Formats: sequence, C-alpha cells, structure tokens
Amino acid sequence: MNTPATSFKPNPNIAPGPWLDAVTWNAQGLVAVIAQEVGSGDVLMMAWMNRDALLKTMQIGEAVYWSRSRQKLWHKGEESGHTQTVKDIRLDCDGDTILLVVDQKDGIACHTGAHSCFFLGWDAKASTWQKSVE
Repeated sequence: MNTPATSFKPNPNIAPGPWLDAVTWNAQGLVAVIAQEVGSGDVLMMAWMNRDALLKTMQIGEAVYWSRSRQKLWHKGEESGHTQTVKDIRLDCDGDTILLVVDQKDGIACHTGAHSCFFLGWDAKASTWQKSVE
C-alpha cells in the first residue's frame, strides 16, 4: 500500500464549517478513523471521531478521538505518551471513513504495547485467531 504524501498542516484558528458537513456522520454522530503510519504504511488502529474530535485534530495536529467507553474526547497518548502527529488526512469517497497518516511516537499504537492493534491473524488450519509475528 502506498503511503499518501505528507501535506497536512494544523490550523489553530480553523472553525466548524461546511468542511465538517462533508463528513457522513453515523447515527451516533461518529465517523470511523483509520490511523496509518507514515513511511511504513502500516495500519495502526481504528477509532472513532465526533465533530469536536475532528476539529481538535485539525487545530492541534495530533490525533484526538472519541472514546465510546469513556464518552469523552481522547487525545491519543494523553496517558501513555504514544501520541500520533498527523502528517496527512483523507476522507474516503463515501465520506464515512477518515484516514489519518501519522507519525506514531515510539512506534506503539496499541494499548497492549504492540506496534499495531492488528496483530491477530487468522489461522485457517486451527480455525482461530493467532498472534502473528510483528
């Protein structure tokens, strides 16, 4: 997979507007977000954003998500220090998924300490999920 060029620049003064309305928000007011590592192209994680999270991400240049379990904004790395600096941001053709191309601090995106949250692979022979080698 090709990694998109890095072209994002945070804008502390960006305000809500038509650009937010271009996103197709689900019934809960959320949009799916995929974080991809700049350079390697590795898919790191999937999370959700609401309008406030996307606005804050655009303003500060670091990934801010919506935590469905805590029902609050979640600045990625606020506790672990494993922040995601946004290098590029894309909206898919349906407007219902955002791609963040990020510089992952310390190379750890998953709360388990793994590089990527997608470390379980399907073992067809055993018909189960197995931890794959990173």
